[in-house]
Amino acid sequence: MAPLARWTIPEINEQEAESLASLCGLQLPAARVLLARGYHSAQDVEHFLRPKLNNLLDPFAMKGMRQAVERIRMAVDKREKILLYGDYDVDGVSSVVILRKMLALMGCEADFHVPDRLKDGYGMQTSVVEQAARDGVDLIISVDTGIRALEAVKAARRLGVDVVITDHHMPEDELPPAAAILNPNQPGCGYPNKNLCGAGVTFKLIQALMDRAEWPPDRIVRYSDSFLVMVAIATVADVVPLTGENRVIVKRGLDGLARTRNPGLRALLEVSGVEPGAALSATDVGFRVSPRINAAGRMDNARDVVEMFLTGDEQRARAIAERLDLLNCERQKTGEAIVKAIAESMMDECGADGPGPERAGLVFYSPGWHRGVVGIVANRVVELFHRPAIVLGRDENTGMAQGSGRSIAGFHLLEALEAIGDVFTRFGGHRQAVGVTLQEGRVDELRRRFNDYALNVLSEEDLAPERAIDAECRIEELSDGSVDEVLQLAPFGLGNRAPLFLLRNVEVRQPADLFGREKEHVRVRLHQGERALVAKGWRFAGRLEELRPGARIDVALTLEADAFSAKRGYAPWGATLRDIRPADSTAAV
Repeated sequence: MAPLARWTIPEINEQEAESLASLCGLQLPAARVLLARGYHSAQDVEHFLRPKLNNLLDPFAMKGMRQAVERIRMAVDKREKILLYGDYDVDGVSSVVILRKMLALMGCEADFHVPDRLKDGYGMQTSVVEQAARDGVDLIISVDTGIRALEAVKAARRLGVDVVITDHHMPEDELPPAAAILNPNQPGCGYPNKNLCGAGVTFKLIQALMDRAEWPPDRIVRYSDSFLVMVAIATVADVVPLTGENRVIVKRGLDGLARTRNPGLRALLEVSGVEPGAALSATDVGFRVSPRINAAGRMDNARDVVEMFLTGDEQRARAIAERLDLLNCERQKTGEAIVKAIAESMMDECGADGPGPERAGLVFYSPGWHRGVVGIVANRVVELFHRPAIVLGRDENTGMAQGSGRSIAGFHLLEALEAIGDVFTRFGGHRQAVGVTLQEGRVDELRRRFNDYALNVLSEEDLAPERAIDAECRIEELSDGSVDEVLQLAPFGLGNRAPLFLLRNVEVRQPADLFGREKEHVRVRLHQGERALVAKGWRFAGRLEELRPGARIDVALTLEADAFSAKRGYAPWGATLRDIRPADSTAAV
């Protein structure tokens, strides 16, 4: 049902690739990818492959940092009561955990509030601020939220409660009257990395607090690496670009994750099926660890998740982790049912080819859909149809339609919502992901206006997914050593995706094998000259005719580590088909 992809293939100077490979001690597959991604010198390559902690940017370059540090240090010194106001997703939970631990190291035991997604909704609520004032709170520090909480912060100010905002979402025209605001996307902030997640902004605050506390350098390094484990998980989960400073965060954080001593993290890794001490990739975090953390916020309440990461009790941590695993299974089943319902309705409406160019922006609503999973469903809808999509359920308490949106490259989702902002009661987010609330009776209007806006912004070419090839190679160039070099380009994610290789004119000589519970996956042997390569194709059963014996095809594939294969004495890596086309197709469009 997904539209056919456009293949784009870079022109790489082979002599330059050979020179870079020689200078850096690399083989050609990795050298070609680095060259295609703009790394032309040995120094560039060294910085990319081996990022160091001192590659992190100066936290005091962020607008508001000095004021935030001074206000927090004053609160600690005066033993004021501090409340951390978080969010219910991975980013918000991670932010609460690391800042609470930092404050504890400074001698302050701060309380925290994590909203209930279904009861409280998104963002800072005035009612929570008012209760905090009654409880004697002197300072609220928001993490991964607050930049659009104008009324809540005004209420805090009236009640004599100061607020320090740390957030990364796009602000509105009027900023809340906070004691300090940390957000690289606020007007006038010259901080170079505009793509920090919420936990990333919180970590910059922690860096500044450590600096002002004049900790010894070795202590700063030790604790920074400890905090970066949670920040890396949040950075991957929030799907921000894994380049520059974010790459330093994730690479160092993932290295530390395998060695973590935190009982909650160890229990979570165990229920996620990760062997003790095993190295984790960003993909492992994104598909195994993060969904279990998110499950509580989506299906129940995320406060227990914070407790899991803060507790020293291994039995308590294990019990919470096992419950998260069960909630994640429930989330998967609930989400899959909604995706199936949407796919079937689109099939009925548009046929097997999916939506045409006249349907550029998609909105789906059902009052019975669980609002805790609509963001995941929206992401899956984008994958299926390659269109920006909003998926809504109904708040049974208010009767309002409420949900989430996800986007494609080239479509700024928050800007789209701002252009039709009058249709919403509330909305917020960033380029790729948003949350919205509106009157149920205006869903049809939203569907029409969102599609009209998308039609004006997106071309037919934008609506066709792109297969951006990084480099061409031959099967004979793929060895354990060369593939390992490609894998060292990780962590992979937005902005640094797994390299996509083009193998031209390969031949299928034997029938492909089908596997999986419903025989939906394919395993095929590809031949090129005297060499052969076995590749998997997830959900490729529908393309079996293209893989018939005797077919000559061009193949776009990625390379992945395969610990299971390595344990059995085979190659420690595997190849995965991403797309195929007849070998006589035009080179690119």
